[in-house]
Amino acid sequence: MRILYVGCLLPVISFRPKLILICSLLATLSVISTANMSVAKPKYSYNLYGAPGLIDMPTAQSADDAEISTMISIFQGQTRTTLSFQITPRLSGSFRYASIKNFTPTGGQTWDRSFDFRYRVLDEGRYRPAVAIGLQDFMGTGLYSAEYIVATKTFGDRLTVTGGIGWGRLGSYNGFSNPLNALGNNFNSRPGFSGLGGEPNYKSWFHGDAAFFGGVAWNVNSRLTVKAEYSSDAYLTESRSGLAANRFKHRSPLNFGLEYQVRPGMTLSAAYLYGSIAAVGLNIAFNPKHKASGGGLDSAPAPVKLRPSRHISPKDWGTGWANSSTQKNQIQAALAKVLAADSMELEALELTGNKVRIRIRNKHYDAVPQAIGRTARIMTHLMPASVEIFQIEPVIEGMAPSSVTLRRTDIENLENASDGAWTSFARAKIKPISPSDKMEPEQGLYPRLNWGFAPFLEASFFDPDSPLRMHAGIELFGRYDIAPGFSVSGLIQQPLIGKLGSNRVSDSILPHVRSDANIYGKADGPLVKRLTFDYYFQPGNNLYGHVSAGYLERMYGGISGELLWKPLDSRLGLGLELNYVKQRDFDQQFGFQNYDTITGHASAYYEFNNGFHGQIDIGKYLAGDWGGTISVNREFKNGWKVGVFATFTDVSFSDFGEGSFDKGIVLTIPVSWALGRPSHRTQTTVIRPLTRD
Repeated sequence: MRILYVGCLLPVISFRPKLILICSLLATLSVISTANMSVAKPKYSYNLYGAPGLIDMPTAQSADDAEISTMISIFQGQTRTTLSFQITPRLSGSFRYASIKNFTPTGGQTWDRSFDFRYRVLDEGRYRPAVAIGLQDFMGTGLYSAEYIVATKTFGDRLTVTGGIGWGRLGSYNGFSNPLNALGNNFNSRPGFSGLGGEPNYKSWFHGDAAFFGGVAWNVNSRLTVKAEYSSDAYLTESRSGLAANRFKHRSPLNFGLEYQVRPGMTLSAAYLYGSIAAVGLNIAFNPKHKASGGGLDSAPAPVKLRPSRHISPKDWGTGWANSSTQKNQIQAALAKVLAADSMELEALELTGNKVRIRIRNKHYDAVPQAIGRTARIMTHLMPASVEIFQIEPVIEGMAPSSVTLRRTDIENLENASDGAWTSFARAKIKPISPSDKMEPEQGLYPRLNWGFAPFLEASFFDPDSPLRMHAGIELFGRYDIAPGFSVSGLIQQPLIGKLGSNRVSDSILPHVRSDANIYGKADGPLVKRLTFDYYFQPGNNLYGHVSAGYLERMYGGISGELLWKPLDSRLGLGLELNYVKQRDFDQQFGFQNYDTITGHASAYYEFNNGFHGQIDIGKYLAGDWGGTISVNREFKNGWKVGVFATFTDVSFSDFGEGSFDKGIVLTIPVSWALGRPSHRTQTTVIRPLTRD
């Protein structure tokens, strides 16, 4: 059997492209009856499109669950930059931004945005190949539009063989009549995509001619991989575009490549394409499940202090101390001091003979359970032996939504248990707190001012005149806490280097509620990015409210109110939001323009399994249109979030303009993930292919 597959590779050397396809299909789709064949975990890599693949063709392999990768590939005037995310173990998605020189009739450059989805329908087994179905550029301009069904089989721990059938671009070389015509519909005709882009053109999927593709990958060692493939992409558009002397030259369907892993997560590749072109690529991949910095760098928590035996020291277990205000004050002062040393604040405290109830303000730890656990450990050192019940209530924006009650005996017994963390959680009692259940805050907490300076860096993407713009400078931020839930906060920036804006004029026929963002980016400061009065409150059980007034963001000021219903143990949350806003001057100081409007939404939030969260918002938008936004994100235990959203309103695709409708990708990166130290700070980036109204 091994001799058969070696024989199938010989046509690669003799440049007989049709035979490599036949051999690839035999290797991947046949039932192999070899008793001693073992299956190793396939080693995947990324192709020039930024998807798991060979060189220019896809494979049926998938990246590790949750992996995020960025692929930059360059050849023949094309630069493709692709961001890919393994959404689930089987489903992956990609966003691509490409530049192509010599594309217009006069030899000019074009920029293209495209989205891909692929799903692995079958896992690789002992005898069975992995099988995947993919949609490439299914809602862009259609420049890279293709669909495919592909199978991949691994032999041993070095050889991977792939074969597939493609449509669209992947059906353009040596194509044949579409086999799906056997279903009774006319699949031969392939409609073109909308000139606006952004609209899924499902009528063209799996239509038109089909063609076979295939290839092999050989892992020379743990770092070096060699590849060969037979491509079914004729590069028809590139071969016919621009000036004749500079056009893409497709001379052969065979591609050959090398891939070298510089270090885990970074791979360099080089290839010889289509008998005439050299290509290079760089792939950087990481998994948000894993810490970038390895182990945590924060200090160890206080060890649990065991109480003396009740039988040996019965006096230590007495409750007479509870009648002494002096002793209580001493405990309170000591607790506040030790919590402050651990980057937490004592918000309020109640002590009885056998119970302590404490409200803490967690200023440091991004994981609330970590703050609760550290607080409990600290209290084992400071609380008298008679105190058995620890009730800990984290305070968020002056509100204490829930409490965690722990038995001190459990904390002591589980200190060194192998499953202590899980058992502690299972024994803890977590319950909501009624908004009427008030506690008197510590003296000196209100009013109080916190402020500071920090550098900043902001970027703007996908402007055709300059796809990446950045500016950097210094920012002043501050917050004045007046009372629990009441505060005034602001952020002022002074750009020092670079320019975020441009002179590009929006062609939108709608009110320019967002498409003038580049004009705002031209302001040279100082920039009042935010200056608001905020009030957080709990109007009832399971209800949470927030009102803001002032300069809400760089483009709008006004007043905003929100009400959220969210039971503690429910996956479902419901919200209402209402805003009156007025558009700010381009200099982002204190003036306003003439445009104002009322917006509002009703929202539903739902927590699915495996960290997935869904959100639906229905209401009125800034441009006066009515519609809804659908959002889905995946949140990891370390605080990473990766999400997508799409908005559809009563504005037609043609009135919206290029892109057809608003959509994007949202990445939220916790600072603690990168630094290895606890921090509440996060960096959120919204990647919109286009900024429209």
